[in-house]
Amino acid sequence: MNSRRTETLEILSAPATQARHGMPPLLFIHGAYTAAWCWAEHFLPYFAQAGFSCQALSLSGHGASRRRDHLDSYSIDDYVNDVAEVVALLPVPPVLIGHSMGGFVVQKYLEQHPAAAAVLMCSVPPQGLAASAFGMLFSRPNLFVDLNGLMSGGHVALSSLQEALFAQPVSTDDLGRYVRMAQPESHRAIWDMMLLNLPNIHRVIEHLPRQREDLRVIGAELDLIIPTSLVEMTARSYGVDPTLYPGMGHGLMLERDWQIVAQDLIDWLGQRFVG
Repeated sequence: MNSRRTETLEILSAPATQARHGMPPLLFIHGAYTAAWCWAEHFLPYFAQAGFSCQALSLSGHGASRRRDHLDSYSIDDYVNDVAEVVALLPVPPVLIGHSMGGFVVQKYLEQHPAAAAVLMCSVPPQGLAASAFGMLFSRPNLFVDLNGLMSGGHVALSSLQEALFAQPVSTDDLGRYVRMAQPESHRAIWDMMLLNLPNIHRVIEHLPRQREDLRVIGAELDLIIPTSLVEMTARSYGVDPTLYPGMGHGLMLERDWQIVAQDLIDWLGQRFVG
């Protein structure tokens, strides 16, 4: 796996071990509080081994990308511009795979730009983050407080991160690494997702070649951040059927059974582009 920067954007790359003919590249977009590293744990090497050329971007202010000291100045539109900057380096429009906030960024990107296909994974719905925030406030108030503290640069307890991301067992060593790599999130971007910059659903669909056929909406049965009701709302908004993975939490790409999700996406992409 390679790490590089373009105008100080961090991009983790995993070239296909044996490229699949006709398969566009994959571009993975992370969620809030994290960076491209979350895809490098399992997904990037697995997809590369399966014949996909993979890139994972750290959005501005995240990971090793530009100006973490300016994090709170970044909007969702700035994150969309980051995606556009990386897409411009690719030979053809990629498949965009966005997790949580990254799924929201993918939707906003598709308002103006084409993509080969898109996957919204445990994504903030097009109606915004408010329902998730209020749901957590009432159902898990302590977790809500901890995550808001992390947004402002505070520390989060191992137990809170485990509750937020995982429904399956995770080792203490891995959990400790994830906590160390976690980071604050832009307040401005959070407000954009709450109500200030919501996607235009019709324009999103129009920028996919086969429209609804090229959009996949997936979620996790035990997700506390984007519960199944919001995954289903996203799917209804775009006129597709959701896929919900039983016994899994918000951090699908890091859960013990991550390979089930990855292989399901590989099979879906194979049906779309190969054959």
